[in-house]
Amino acid sequence: MKRTLLLSIALLFLFATEILRVYFIMPFPGSQRANTIQAAYFIDKYIWWLRAVGSIALVPLAYYAFRNAKKWKKVCLSFFLVLYGVIFYFFNFKFLADKMFYQPKNKILSSVVENKVDSSKLIIGVQINGQAKAYPIEVIGYHHQVQDSVGGEPVIITYCTVCRTGRVFSPFVNGKLQHFRLVGMDHFNAMFEDADTKSWWQQATGEAIAGPLKGTSLKELPSQQMRLGAWVRKYPNTLIMQPDSFFTKQYDGLKGFDDGTIKSGLEKRDSASWKFKSWVVGVLINDHAKAYDWNDLAKEKLISDSISNKPIMLVLEKDNSSFHVWSRMVNHLILNSGSPEPVYSALIFSFDEASQTLKDNTGAVWNMDGVCIEGQLKGNKLDAVPAYQEFWHSWQGFHPGTTTFNQ
Repeated sequence: MKRTLLLSIALLFLFATEILRVYFIMPFPGSQRANTIQAAYFIDKYIWWLRAVGSIALVPLAYYAFRNAKKWKKVCLSFFLVLYGVIFYFFNFKFLADKMFYQPKNKILSSVVENKVDSSKLIIGVQINGQAKAYPIEVIGYHHQVQDSVGGEPVIITYCTVCRTGRVFSPFVNGKLQHFRLVGMDHFNAMFEDADTKSWWQQATGEAIAGPLKGTSLKELPSQQMRLGAWVRKYPNTLIMQPDSFFTKQYDGLKGFDDGTIKSGLEKRDSASWKFKSWVVGVLINDHAKAYDWNDLAKEKLISDSISNKPIMLVLEKDNSSFHVWSRMVNHLILNSGSPEPVYSALIFSFDEASQTLKDNTGAVWNMDGVCIEGQLKGNKLDAVPAYQEFWHSWQGFHPGTTTFNQ
């Protein structure tokens, strides 16, 4: 009886090791709502040691059982050993993130003339050192990350469809260029592991949340989410990443993601406001986070506000997808020249939907690229403010101190 109990414990230990290693970092029921990342990292780091401990306990007990136990016990033991083999196979070769989502085999970036991606598709756009590139979300959403270079600078373009978060980072860790693999997710957010230190990095924040570099962060690079057509208008010489024909079926699985009508419950939009899967625009200034309801922006088209004493505005283009967040300050503009000291005041804007232009209180006119095209400020350009469209649960979860904008 004692040997049977010990044999059962050894089998359960091996089962739990294989299952929990993956359960904690993949979107299984209940797995993403608990703070289990440190336990997951421990199991992953010491997986072979844990397997060895379980096997050392199991082998002599199993050997004894096959020599001395009754036939029905041998049959039961055989069943559970086969079951362990099945679990081992699926949880190591089927359910792991990097066995489900692969990097592009053919990374092709085409000019606007050669491009085959529809102009209505959402993209993550990056511009560095005079070079612009666009990465369709329904493409990188499957891959989760694409390593590339823009303007001679290495970049890693990342996207998590379960959080609806697009981020671009510099892939240098401690001054060394790193390669990353998708290892799983934490609180529904994609998580990457660097090749050298094996630290786990959170996609939404770029922060290492487990491993030797825990608490450090990757350098985030400026990026924008918008329709490809709007990006091409702004950067007509842009290169555009093309779908890899090897993954056509996988890309088809994300059809409808752009507009939130995809069937997947993890990725489909809740059209109501401030729900788990509602869309928000998150803005972060000087560590002050604020969320804006996408429904409000879709209705108003222009929202003026202030975060951390910085006047900003959110603007939504006529395609109802391309959005901008700009500072309402023009640094050298003095609106109150009668003051003994220069007074820099925030501009007040109105939006003309028909012409897709903005007009400020000086009478100047601005286009949808943030450039003044008419008036005393002609030639000036508004400063872009980092902003992201994502699910409310994501913004709230990774910015727990966020405030919300209420009309």
